[in-house]
Amino acid sequence: MSKKVYFLSDFHLGLDAQKSSEEREHLIVDWLGQIADQAEAIYLVGDVFDYWFEYSKVIPKGFNLLFGKLKELRSRQIPIHFFIGNHDMWMFRYFEEEFGIPIYREPIEIEHFGKKIFIGHGDGLGPGDYGYKFIKAIFGNKICQWLFARIHPNLGIALMKYVSKKDRNINGEEQFYGPQKERLIVFCEDKIKEKKYDYFVFGHRHLPIDYTLTDGQTRYINLGDWINYFSYAVLDQDGMHLKFAFDENQTIHGL
Repeated sequence: MSKKVYFLSDFHLGLDAQKSSEEREHLIVDWLGQIADQAEAIYLVGDVFDYWFEYSKVIPKGFNLLFGKLKELRSRQIPIHFFIGNHDMWMFRYFEEEFGIPIYREPIEIEHFGKKIFIGHGDGLGPGDYGYKFIKAIFGNKICQWLFARIHPNLGIALMKYVSKKDRNINGEEQFYGPQKERLIVFCEDKIKEKKYDYFVFGHRHLPIDYTLTDGQTRYINLGDWINYFSYAVLDQDGMHLKFAFDENQTIHGL
């Protein structure tokens, strides 16, 4: 059986939407079990959790099904990579220490099957959105993190849940705005002027997108989410494909 590399993002576990967080966690865990035998590597590309703050002795309650599955996959020596998103940017060492899963705070370059890939959550990239970029800088500040850690976990996690409600789309009402208005496409177009890639892979946008850049070869893939679309990307010897776990009739934007 030929091996494949899987990319998925934006579970937003802890958020109840069209399906509850618990229902979606069951679906995610079942799906991970189905692809395990074929997985050469799995990339979790941000916002796995809808809110997260990792105290030195406390983590948010729940997510035991996911944690158990991750531990099982790692026991099978399947590499898993975790990128923080804007909702779980206060992930520190838990995944590394508990599961042996590396955590990435910025986009990185990877290569599989001879394909060069630029991958990250995608928040804060591209032009504009200066308000968010300012807030992200504050949240990423170690002094601010230290001060927040002084708050009792019951209050701190409640605050995180409240803030997360201000920054999400759960209704599947997003639309593709076109290459000039999609910030991540503008970012990718600028990036390929500096270096050649085969694929850009991002989350954050909550919309399944497969768009070929102006060089006619490089593709920008947005992974969608596991709130409305249950979408993911898979890479094998034949290239990268954007797919849906439960309904292949859904729309891929940008084609």
